[in-house]
Amino acid sequence: MDQVHSTTEHRKGKHLSFEERVVIQTRLKDGWTPNRIAGEIGCAPNTVRNEIKRSTVILYRGNIFRYKAKVGQAAYEKNREACCRHYDLLEKSAFISYVEEHFFEDGWSPDVCAHRALKDGTFTREQIVCTKTLYGYADLGIDIVAQTSYHISVVAQPSYHVSGGVHNALYNVIII
Repeated sequence: MDQVHSTTEHRKGKHLSFEERVVIQTRLKDGWTPNRIAGEIGCAPNTVRNEIKRSTVILYRGNIFRYKAKVGQAAYEKNREACCRHYDLLEKSAFISYVEEHFFEDGWSPDVCAHRALKDGTFTREQIVCTKTLYGYADLGIDIVAQTSYHISVVAQPSYHVSGGVHNALYNVIII
């Protein structure tokens, strides 16, 4: 970097706070450029330009354009409402029913259910959820199967064997 006293630091994924939006509003009134504002608050210049574009309001019948921090914060909060984890439980309910059936009737684990469904061709990869997701549903209390099957736990009693000069730990699985 050619600049000795650069105040910009990389904060990937960090959102602007309301205080930073107020700084943008104040500095724009003082006549600062987006690059100079970005240097002060420590973000990319394009972030400041995008924020200005998103939060500029039209005043006095379209004659004046002003950046407003409150408008920017309101837009940010509105956009964040839609940000959440989306579960595809409903779209893949046929597979979930398959897992429940084989778990309770045949005593299969969720791992076996997922692998057999693929191997037998009952479901395609797009139609199933992975076993990690099944156990994740258990943590959320969504799936009856996973709640029951979660009692399968790995006990920390490793038994070691040597394969090609490397010691590998095997863990005993105990069903509680």
